[in-house]
Amino acid sequence: MRLKNPLNGFKYAMEGVAHTYRTQRHMRFQFLMLVLVLLAGLLFRLNHTEILILLFTVTLVLVAEMMNTAVEAVVDLVTQSYHPLAKFAKDIAAGAVLITVINAFAVAILIFFGGAQWEEIGSSVAIRTPTWQSIALVTILLLGTLLVMWKVRGRKGKLWKGGVVSAHTALGFFLCVTIFWVSKNVAAAALALGMAILIAQSRVEARIHTVKEVIAGALIGTIITGLVYWFIVPGK
Repeated sequence: MRLKNPLNGFKYAMEGVAHTYRTQRHMRFQFLMLVLVLLAGLLFRLNHTEILILLFTVTLVLVAEMMNTAVEAVVDLVTQSYHPLAKFAKDIAAGAVLITVINAFAVAILIFFGGAQWEEIGSSVAIRTPTWQSIALVTILLLGTLLVMWKVRGRKGKLWKGGVVSAHTALGFFLCVTIFWVSKNVAAAALALGMAILIAQSRVEARIHTVKEVIAGALIGTIITGLVYWFIVPGK
């Protein structure tokens, strides 16, 4: 069936992510691991390659878990009674998740503890400064992951519209803090702040979010972004 609106495909995909997170305990744990990986990448000031490897590895685990959930749903839809092939299909899907988890564990060991890597990171963490592009990318991924977890747990609205916190407002204030941190220009920061406030106002006027939800988004975007930049790039 062809979708009339191409954006509906994206919305349905986000619903799939939200449903998996809401119903699968392992998926919630893996989202938590994603947050920890992003934080570790920031704290240890990993380079572009190391961050990309970690992100790709965690993404493999998340995709495998979602495919496992999809296989289980289809098998349960087809038959409610025991069948060797049904068990075989579920076991294969679970095995795929296991392989990706083992791979993720091996990658983490090699990056953080492989050879003299731990000593190298420990001795250079105070002077190793990643680019602001790397920090901004990891920060927005961290912010996005936390927003997804918060919105799904809130059980209000849709993942892409409404919910207990305004993701659009959080993104607006993330950009505001980033522009100020990179440019150190008061005029540019004031303009970015004005745009962020306009985004927040539009969400309230459209009755997509309440004032409280918009304020929550602004605080989350500002605090998380500010803390990351303050801790990772002191003195900038």
